[in-house]
Amino acid sequence: MRTYEKTHPWINFQINLRQIEYGTWLLLGEAVSKTEHIAGVPLLPEAAQRLHQVFLAKGALATTAIEGNTLTEDEVLKHLAGELVVPPSREYLTQEIDNIVEACNLIGKQVIHEGPCAITVEEIKEYNRLVLRNLPLGEDVVPGVVREHSVMVGRYRGAPAEDCEYLLERFCTWLDGLEFPKGQESVFSILAAIAAHLYFVWIHPFGDGNGRTARLIEFRFLLGAGFPTPAAHLLSNFYKLTRTEYYRQLDHASRVQGEMSDFITYAAQGLVDQLREQLAVIRNLQWDTAWENYLYQRFGKGGEADLRRRRLVLDLSKVTDNRGWVQVKDIPMLSPRLARAYAGKTKKTLSRDLNELKRMDLILRQGRKVKANKGVILAFLPSLARNEA
Repeated sequence: MRTYEKTHPWINFQINLRQIEYGTWLLLGEAVSKTEHIAGVPLLPEAAQRLHQVFLAKGALATTAIEGNTLTEDEVLKHLAGELVVPPSREYLTQEIDNIVEACNLIGKQVIHEGPCAITVEEIKEYNRLVLRNLPLGEDVVPGVVREHSVMVGRYRGAPAEDCEYLLERFCTWLDGLEFPKGQESVFSILAAIAAHLYFVWIHPFGDGNGRTARLIEFRFLLGAGFPTPAAHLLSNFYKLTRTEYYRQLDHASRVQGEMSDFITYAAQGLVDQLREQLAVIRNLQWDTAWENYLYQRFGKGGEADLRRRRLVLDLSKVTDNRGWVQVKDIPMLSPRLARAYAGKTKKTLSRDLNELKRMDLILRQGRKVKANKGVILAFLPSLARNEA
C-alpha cells in the first residue's frame, strides 16, 4: 500500500456520476450548445481577431490573478500589443502573462492543428516549466520537476512527495482511458476537464505553479471538447471572478473525501454564465456589422450629403460614453472625417442633416443631444411572445 492511499484515499481517479444532479447535466448540455453556437458564428476578420485577443488576455490574466497577479485587463491587452511599459519591480507580472500565453499557444497548436491526443507526464512537466519560466521561485522549487518535499495550500496538504510521480502517471493513464457515450462526447469531455482539474490540484505534484498548470490542463481538454479558443479560457476567468468561492470549493471537495459533485456544479454554472456573457459580446459584434450594412443600404450610392450623413451616423454609433448620447455642438469633434465634412459649413447644414436622419429614424434626439438609433434593426428579429412577470 502506498502512503497516499492512507492519507489521500479520495485520489482514486473515478467520477461518481450518480452524485451529479440533473440540473448540472442540463448546465453541461447548455454549455455544449452555446459552445457550438459560438464556434459557428461568422465574424469579420478584425472582429474575430479582437475577440480572440480579448479573451486570451482575460484567460492569461485570470489564471495568474488567482495566484496574485495585479495587472489589469487593459494593461494585459497593451502588453500583448507591445505597448505596456512597467518598472523593473513589476516585470515579473508581465513575465507571468507571457508564460501563460506561450503555454496556451503551444496547447492550441497541438490540439487544433494536430488533433486531440493522450496527455503525457512529460507534457504536464513542460506546462509547469513554462508557467514558472524566468520567475522568482523558492529554493526548493524546480520548474517542471516533481517536488521532493511536503506542501501545504491553505489547510490542504498535497499528496505525499514520494507518490507524486506515480500519481502523475496514473493521472495520465486515467485520462487516456476515459470512454464517453457515443454522441455525448462533448458533455463528458467538459466533465472530465473539471474532474482532471480537481485531481491535479489534489496531487499538487510540483513545488509551485500547480493551480496554473491545472488550469492549462483544463484549457487543453476544453479545446479537445470542441471549444473555440475564446471560450476555452472561460473557466479560468470564472475562477478568477469568484476566487474566494473557488478556493472554498477546492477545500470543501478535499474535506469531504473527494466528493466532487459540488465543485462540478459550481464550475458548470460558472461556465454557462461565462458563455452567456461571451455570446452577448458576439451578438453585439454582429449587431454592429448588421447596423453598418443597413446604413449602407439606406443611403446607397448617394451624393455628398448622403455620404456625410452616413458617416455621421456611423461615428455616432461608436460613442460609448453617456450611453451613446452626444451634444450636438460636439458632433464635428467626434472624428477627423466629421471635422473635415463640416469645416466651412454653417450650423444649418448640421441641423438639416440631423433633421433628415431623425426623419429616417436613424437617430434619436433629446433636446440638444443625439444618439444613433441602432435599436431600429432589432425590428428585423423574429417575433417572440413576451412573458410578463
